[in-house]
Amino acid sequence: MSSPEPSVTPEDGADALSSVLIEVLAADSAVAAAEARRTRALARAGHLALREMTGKRVSSRAGELAMREVASELAAATHLSDRTVQAQISRAMVLADHLPLTLDAWEAGRLSRVHVHVIMDAATTVPTERRAEFDLLAVATAEGLSPGRLRSRLATLAESVQPTTLTERHRAGRASRGVRVVPGENGMSDLIATLPTVLAVAVHDRLSQQAQAIIDARGEQPGTATAAAEPDERTIDHVRADVLADLLLTAAPDADPTRTDDGPGTLGAIRARVQVVVPALTMLRPERENANPAELVGHGPIDADTARRLAHATRVPWDRVITHPISGAVLHTDTYQRTAAIDRYLRARDRHCRWPGCTVPAIRCEIDHNHDWAQGGCTDVGNLCCFCQRHHTQKQFTRWKVRQLDGGVMEFTSPTGQVYTDSPHPYPPGVRFTEPSDESPPQPLPPPVGRAPF
Repeated sequence: MSSPEPSVTPEDGADALSSVLIEVLAADSAVAAAEARRTRALARAGHLALREMTGKRVSSRAGELAMREVASELAAATHLSDRTVQAQISRAMVLADHLPLTLDAWEAGRLSRVHVHVIMDAATTVPTERRAEFDLLAVATAEGLSPGRLRSRLATLAESVQPTTLTERHRAGRASRGVRVVPGENGMSDLIATLPTVLAVAVHDRLSQQAQAIIDARGEQPGTATAAAEPDERTIDHVRADVLADLLLTAAPDADPTRTDDGPGTLGAIRARVQVVVPALTMLRPERENANPAELVGHGPIDADTARRLAHATRVPWDRVITHPISGAVLHTDTYQRTAAIDRYLRARDRHCRWPGCTVPAIRCEIDHNHDWAQGGCTDVGNLCCFCQRHHTQKQFTRWKVRQLDGGVMEFTSPTGQVYTDSPHPYPPGVRFTEPSDESPPQPLPPPVGRAPF
């Protein structure tokens, strides 16, 4: 995503907003530079503590006390707790020692603090000896992306530099699955389930759909509130929690206002929806899954074993996505089932809401005619894209202008005349250029096949 000089004259009244935008960007740059300098200073403080241990008998307790001593000095001067400052020092040392390019980009104002934290979080899964490579890739990837989009891209990047496959690590990670209760206050507790990501996302999606059905039913059944009962004013979080309790305790949501008779309601028929993309080479060559991992759209990579089980278990037809062998751009989709081909294509191409920075998966989005159909716009993939409800409304009822360029590139013009572009995230290229080895002659690779939503 880029933001060149304004290419159109701002509309009336936009000059003031333009000046505010310039001021905000300048302030952001100054804040980023100051935060990066503070991080460098904290890292130096940590190194001072380590140097204090040079020549002395090293023990974990002695090292902890040296770090605590330095942290306490800074904490007293800044009116913070020594624990807080010590944690900041530890993160600063990781950034300065293992992610120096990220720190440089932060100081130059190219990254915000939130972007830096996303990169650091993703780097925690990367072995120390591969972090320099990850650092370079992360900074190059972060430009023009929102933190939400960057997080899923970095998850894939982190996989590409791992010495072991995601399948191997997922098998080990499954051993940590479980359910636990964390006591809270005021008679409340947290029920925490640790699950494979695909299952966790699917559970949350199904609860969200069921909760929304209950909320929508409020306006359709005006007689639900009685003199003895308060009107249902629960938020969607409240309803999600109530439905979860009903499902687990009674095996079906009994408190179901969407029922149409005295029997079971319709919530039980709601099923979870997730969107998964599986490159063909991941299915054919499991040992290469780190290079092109299967992806749970909006959340990051999943292991090949899970992808295969989903492919075999689902009754919903998979969509085959034919991509360009070099660029990875979507060319077309096909299937043996008679389905909405245009919608399948758009979900495969866009993957998520196309508004700059938005990560809502395409399966949860609405399809927008970029040039309104009522004004002569055609129903063609060159005039359609995925927008979530929030951004679909914003496109319709604010001064933002949207048009689609060749190749599915979206061009957004803000009320101040700033122009931003968003390109479809390409699938992995189907051709890789590597030096031939004596052991195995080079062979052409088939184009990747993306597996779209189910």
